[in-house]
Formats: sequence, structure tokens, C-alpha cells
Amino acid sequence: MAIGYLIVQARTAHDALPLVGAQIWVMDNQEKSVYHLITDESGETQRVALETLDRSLSLNPDFQGTPFISYQVLAFADGFNTVHVDGIPILDGETAIQPIEFVPMRKMQRIPTVTEIQIGAPAVSMAGSRYQKIPGTDPQILRQVVIPNLITVHLGSPGTAASNVQVSFPNYVKNVASSEIYPTWPDASLRANIYAIITFALNRVYTEWYRSRGYNFDITNNTAYDQYFIYGRNIYESVSLIVDEIFNEFVRRQGQIAPYFTSFCSGTTVTCAGLSQWGTVTLANQGLSPLQILRSYYPKDVEIAETNIITGILSSYPGTALQTGSTGLDVQTIQTYLERVRRNYPAIPAITDEAGIFGESTKAAVARFQSIFNLTPDGIVGKATWNKLSYLYTSVTRLAELDSEGTSLGIGTVPPASILRLGSSGQDVITLQYLLNVAAEFNPAIPAPAQDGDFGIETQQAVAAFQRAAGLKADGIVGPLTWQALYQTYLGVGDIIPPDVDTGVMDYTVRSGDTLWLLAQRYHTTVDDIKRLNGLTSDELSIGQVLKIPLTESPGGSYFEYVVRSGDTLWLLAQRYHTTVDDIMQLNGLSGSALSIGQILKIPSAGSSPAPYFEYTVRSGDTLWQLARRFGTTVNKIKSLNGLSSDILNIGQVLLIPSD
Repeated sequence: MAIGYLIVQARTAHDALPLVGAQIWVMDNQEKSVYHLITDESGETQRVALETLDRSLSLNPDFQGTPFISYQVLAFADGFNTVHVDGIPILDGETAIQPIEFVPMRKMQRIPTVTEIQIGAPAVSMAGSRYQKIPGTDPQILRQVVIPNLITVHLGSPGTAASNVQVSFPNYVKNVASSEIYPTWPDASLRANIYAIITFALNRVYTEWYRSRGYNFDITNNTAYDQYFIYGRNIYESVSLIVDEIFNEFVRRQGQIAPYFTSFCSGTTVTCAGLSQWGTVTLANQGLSPLQILRSYYPKDVEIAETNIITGILSSYPGTALQTGSTGLDVQTIQTYLERVRRNYPAIPAITDEAGIFGESTKAAVARFQSIFNLTPDGIVGKATWNKLSYLYTSVTRLAELDSEGTSLGIGTVPPASILRLGSSGQDVITLQYLLNVAAEFNPAIPAPAQDGDFGIETQQAVAAFQRAAGLKADGIVGPLTWQALYQTYLGVGDIIPPDVDTGVMDYTVRSGDTLWLLAQRYHTTVDDIKRLNGLTSDELSIGQVLKIPLTESPGGSYFEYVVRSGDTLWLLAQRYHTTVDDIMQLNGLSGSALSIGQILKIPSAGSSPAPYFEYTVRSGDTLWQLARRFGTTVNKIKSLNGLSSDILNIGQVLLIPSD
């Protein structure tokens, strides 16, 4: 039996926040548990081996069956909604990387919802015509070729009321390549197909094919019109490495600026005037290069061009790789990026080299970053590493800025009473736009509107997208129910972000009676450290002054603060955060186990062992026997843990499932 591999990555907020301790169940197509995995501090599981079919089947265009075995993943994380991915194709010798984009539960949400993702076979194996329309002779065009980061994808044909999602352009290309073709194909074939995929998408953006027709998206995922994209699907390591290297390169005709219209089809089940996907395999096996393959289907004068204009990236790749011995401002820039990213990804080692000098510690930090984000871990900052690091730096700083902005806006717990709609303006609109931006960080189906205080079309579309995601009437009008859902989303996000993940320091607003000594005692630091961090020359403080407070471990170990919610008990909190009831009671000076809603508890954060159970919401068709088989436990253990006296289950019932 052939072997393929699977890695699961649990991250959120455009990869800014890795989720440690997420519980991942890998199951076969009979829902029998194969692996139970726990994500590490980078939000990643170990790589596991899975049985599949021989590689040669996916290289044979005449093979009529399915050349792989599919698996399922069920993912749980405290404070987040559950994700179930079905039909993950595992191919011989290939590593599938399954991202789990967890969405936080809203405040007061007791039962997590389940997001269902269905993958299946790639487009190259499907029948059905492709009507990829070429832009007309006088299309509306941009002035230059730009990599859109993010790109907006409509999950349906153009005229349908399907959702839009926003994803980074490299991730979009990786998804499409993994959805269109097989990763087992020769390197030259993969590259030719990926060039066609990149260029097709950039042509849609450059000509504003959909936006010039009044649509609010850049491209669809419907193969009759565009190219296949399955939101939430796995990608393949071989595809990922190529895309990170060439995602800003595209096909054009010599002497022209515009990306060429690189139409394509399978070449077997479907034929067309453009590139034959299966035909590229034959040509690659004959020794043709990617460009030679492209010239076999498109005009002979096509060439590979490059654009370094990438929206959302703070600084462009300098053009020369940075490595041991490099010096200068570019080295200092990547050192700054790495130090900021490592606050969220502590597996990246600290840099001890002098600023602007690429020494051994910088190389070690780069190599670990590359390993975490599926890049070649050579410790050299080339184009792929520079762009990925820039993207991550933007994501983590964006998350931190949103968090601090909520404080400055005075976002409390009581929503405004105003009714907002198209044409409204003012402070409440700014609050609305801020809350939509927070929701958009964690849910790609919600666009982030500009925070300008004017309720225009962009804000209306964002409100409607949020309402759809929240199960509300999508009328684009903000009334009491929408305000409540927005605030519950905002407060729910606050519950899942540890206080020290954003900056390594916290912002504190001075109140009456505060002194540097009191603040140092309260936050387990020193007066000198606070003064040094804030550039203070005296001990005088002013009410309303904003100080940066270093976050350090307390004498009894590190902890974070938690606000007690309905249904919480000391035992549940101890299980959720991998500590003990006694440790929580001792840290908070509690003499009894009674808790009050709204009470602030200090929770020890030093524990590392996984909780002995996780919560599962019963779905249609579930039985205790099926659940025991799926999660590698017994019916009696489930019944004992939940105090059940019968085998009857109800849809929506929340069960505790043993995880050991």
C-alpha cells in the first residue's frame, strides 16, 4: 500500500494567531479514528502517514477511477466553532497541508456551530464545459499589474447570491492549483499550470472583468467561468513551495503589459483552445521547460514577467537574497519583522545579532520561520521568505492595532441604540466599521470597510455579509439584533486572545491613585523597567496617561485574566486551561468554589498537558457507538463522563468526549 502524509495547521486572523492545544481527529471515510493529534505552539500537528493508492494512477490520463484515498478531519479548539473537513485527498508521496481557519464563538454562545467543508476530486478529473470568457477588445484596465492582497472570490457563478471570501493571493493560487490538478505531476508541468492559474486571475483583476460589471468580487470559483477554488480545502507542500517562489510572475505577450488570457481545460474530459492540463504532463515528460510548455498552447511570443507591486505589503523584496554576512537596512527590517512575529510564534528563536547584521541567530530565526510556514528552511531570505514574512508582520501588527483601537474608541459592553443604514454618518458609524473590521479579521466571508464614519455601499455590503454569517436577515441595516451580534462577536474575540500575544507589553491608562510602584507590584515588573520602556525621567504620573507595561512572569508563574461567564465552574476552567482547581483557588485567594458572572479570575498559564476531554455537539445520525468508534473510546466512557443512563441522543446536545 502506498503512503501519503498529512499536516493540520490551526490558525486564525490571517495566520496572526496560532492555536496551541487544538484537538484534531483524523478519520477514514468510514469515520473511524486514525489519529488524535494536538497542535503545538505554532498551531501545527505532527506529520502523519496515511495509506493511499499508487502514485502512477494520478499520472495516467486514461485511469477512470479515483487515484487517491480520502480522509476526514474534525477540529476543536476552546472558544472557537468546530470545523469538519471531508474528502481530503491523500496522494502517494505527497504531503497534504490542511488549514483549519477557526472562527471565534460569540460571547454567551454556549454551543459551537460546525463548519462543514467538502473537498473531493480535482477539476481535471471532471466533465463539463468551461466557458472562460476572454475580455473584449476594449476592456476596462488598471494602469499596472498589481498582486491583490487580498483577492475577493465569489463562491458560485456570477449572478448567484453566494458568499464572497477574501484570501491572500498566494493562498488563493495554492488552493486553485490543489483543486485543479494533481500535485504528483512533474515539476515543469506543475509550474506551467500554476503560471496559467496566476495569470488567469491577474487578467481578471487587471481588466476589472467583474468589478466593471457592478460585482463586488474579483473572480468566481465556478469552473464554467473561471477556475476551481474550494474554500477551506487542503493544499500540497509541492504546490506551496512553487507558488511562494513565483506567485508574482505572470504570462504576457512581448511588448505588452497586460497578463495574457491563459484559458485552460483538462484536455481529456473537456477540450478547449487553451492549455491542456493533461497535455502539460506529456510535454514535461518530453523534457520541455515551463515556458516551452506555455508556448505550445499560447502564442509563441509569450514570456514570463514579474511585478513587485503587492498591495498590503509594507516593503518590497530588495531584489537580492539576504544571508549570513549580509548587512544594512534590509537586514534590520527582517530582524524587526521576525522579532514582532515571534511574539505570536514563540518557537522562533530570539535574535541576538547586532541590528542590521545577518549573523547566526538571525539565520536560525529565519530557518525556524521558514519551517513553520512551509518554506524551504535554508536560513536565507529570498523572495518567497521576504514576502511571507512581510505578510505575517502585517497580520500580527494589524491584530494588535485593532485590539488597542477598541480601547481608544471606548468600546464597552452596551451597544449603541441608533439604527444605521445607507447614508448614516457619525461616531456610531465609526464604531460599527471598527466592529466589522474585527469580525473580518477572523472571518474571510466578511469584508473590512474603511473606517471613515460614512455608511456607504462598502459598509452596507460588509454589514450584510456579517448578518449572513451571524444567521440574521441580510438587509444591510444595523438594528438592535445586529448591534448585539456585533458586540458579542467583539467580546468573544477578546476571550480567545491571550493578553500577552499581541505586543509583549500592554497599554495601561493611568487612573486616580496609581503610582509606578503600585503598577510594578500589580504587573510583576519593576519601576525601572516601566520607566525605561516609556522613557520617563521622573516618577510623576497623570490621570489618563497611557503607559506601556512589560508583561513578565509572576513569582508564582505566569497567568492571564479571565472573566467568568454563565455556566463556568472552577473544574471546567481547570480542564479548559490545563491547570488544577487548587492552583486557580490559590492564585486567586479563594476559600470556596462559588463563582459569580463577571468575576475576574487569574488563570495559571504554565500548564501544558491536554485536557482529558473535549466538547462535541451531536449531529443528525450520531449514535454513542459511532462516536466511540470515531474518537477511539468506548460507549461506557462517554456515558460515564456525561452521566448518561441511556443511549438516546438529541441533535444539538453537547457531549464531553474523552480525549485520552
